[in-house]
Amino acid sequence: MNKTETPAGPVQLNDADELNEFIEEHNRAMVEFYTEGCGICASMEPVIGLIAQTTSVAVGTVNPRDDPSLIDNYTIKSVPKFIMFEEGKIIDERADGHIEADNLREWIDESFTSTNEDTI
Repeated sequence: MNKTETPAGPVQLNDADELNEFIEEHNRAMVEFYTEGCGICASMEPVIGLIAQTTSVAVGTVNPRDDPSLIDNYTIKSVPKFIMFEEGKIIDERADGHIEADNLREWIDESFTSTNEDTI
C-alpha cells in the first residue's frame, strides 16, 4: 500500500470517514480527540503542533461531538484522548490531561518501538 507523506502540521478531521481515511493513508498516526471549550485541550494545541512538526508521525485532531459515532467507536470518556495507530490499527492510547511535548514524544517513541519489538 502506498502511504501518504507525513503532514507538516496537525490535520483537522471532521468525522469518522475522514479519521479512517487519515489512519489508512499514514503508516504511523496519532489522533487527538478534543472538544471546544476544553481548557486542557486548548493548552495542548501548541504541543500538538510541535509534535506534528518534529516527528515522523502523522498527527490528526478530531472533535468527537462533530460525529458522535466516534465516542462509542473509540471509547471517548474524557478529553483530550490520544490514540496511536500503526497500519490502521490501534497500538496505544491514553487520556491523561495535559502532556508536555517531551513526555508526548517519549510516549510516541515507546509506542512504536514496542510494536516493532513484538514483531521481531
